[in-house]
Amino acid sequence: MNFARRCVLSCAAVVFGAACGARENPNEIRFWALGREGEVVREMVRDFEKEHPGITVRVQQIPWSAAHEKLLTAHVGDVTPDVAQIGNTWVPEFVALHALEPLTAHIAASAVVKASGYFPGIWDTNVLSDTVWGIPWYVDTRLLFYRKDLLQQAGWKSPPTTWAAWRTAMESVRRTAVRGADGEQWGAFLPTNEWNVPIILGLQSGSPLLRDGDGRGAFKDPEFRKAFEFFVGLYRDGLAPKFGSNDVANLYQEFAKGRFAFYVSGPWQIGEFKRRLPPELQDAWSTAPMPGPKAGVPGVSLAGGASLVVFKKSKQKTAAWQLVEFLSRPEQQVRFYELTGDLPARTEAWRSSRLANDTLSQAFYTQLLHVLPTPKVPEWELIAQRVIDHAETVVRGNTSIEDALRALDKDVDNILEKRRWLQSRVAKQ
Repeated sequence: MNFARRCVLSCAAVVFGAACGARENPNEIRFWALGREGEVVREMVRDFEKEHPGITVRVQQIPWSAAHEKLLTAHVGDVTPDVAQIGNTWVPEFVALHALEPLTAHIAASAVVKASGYFPGIWDTNVLSDTVWGIPWYVDTRLLFYRKDLLQQAGWKSPPTTWAAWRTAMESVRRTAVRGADGEQWGAFLPTNEWNVPIILGLQSGSPLLRDGDGRGAFKDPEFRKAFEFFVGLYRDGLAPKFGSNDVANLYQEFAKGRFAFYVSGPWQIGEFKRRLPPELQDAWSTAPMPGPKAGVPGVSLAGGASLVVFKKSKQKTAAWQLVEFLSRPEQQVRFYELTGDLPARTEAWRSSRLANDTLSQAFYTQLLHVLPTPKVPEWELIAQRVIDHAETVVRGNTSIEDALRALDKDVDNILEKRRWLQSRVAKQ
């Protein structure tokens, strides 16, 4: 064993401690869950253990901020858990590392887990080369949070559904709501240091984001350019402030003051807006699907969330899959939602009265029927950061759209150089 590998194994032992040690019970399943989900799932696995006498589930809670690095270290050090929760965008990376157990055969034999029970765009995030590698546990996407009262004051009875209407609504809000606003007024707050909105608009415009077998950037192509021009125009014309997320001291206070009418975010914000906005504004805001370039159908958004995976080196694959099936049951999905507020991945779970009667959540249901995954390449996080970097240069007037998109494609091509090399090697075999 070389020195570098000994160091990795030593670090893994220190980082994971007892979680990576020898099993006290040969029928024990080690389950790594992230953030708050790791707290509440302990309550759920007790019922699983009752159904499966002799099987013990040891839950290890991992902070989201450290999870990616710890999972990679565990893989290198051969100390991966049996089951883990991972972000959907991480799936391609762990597949490329040959860390995950393919689940297609398990699904074919399952009476619980079927693709038809999930939102198609979310399910697709776990499929690579016609093989399923993870099962969606909860779902996430982005849509509009908006001030109903400001729109009504501006003459809008319902939220905009197209790009043109969205822009017009922002202009109307600026004209009519500025009298009641505390300070300068904008139509929307779209943080310049976040990549979600330009990517969502690009997907809506029909951009694949990457081309040539996901080996090169497609950002200077007409589809993404059209979306990017719309995005940049919102800042150029003063409809969105040239602020990053850290430039606003308190998002909720600014929203309450009427400084902006639209904000694009995810389902966790429902609880935050309920807690942080004053009582007199609780009926003044709502949620709506993303506007799209064409009328008649919601614009697509991002397919996100977290999935359950089984690791290839697990010695408890049968029991691990049984745990995945248990947590995937519609009734367990409803219970998980009640404990965490995370939106269920199973469409059947949305029939529960609490979700069916919640208009704020129902907008997410509609949006989840119109979602697409980001490109399924391990390098996506690096690419997303380059999107932020180049978008900011244009928003702040430091370069042109044409030059920024050309430079973005060049950066992305460099990031994907190894991928192209591997593709060429496979093609020659």
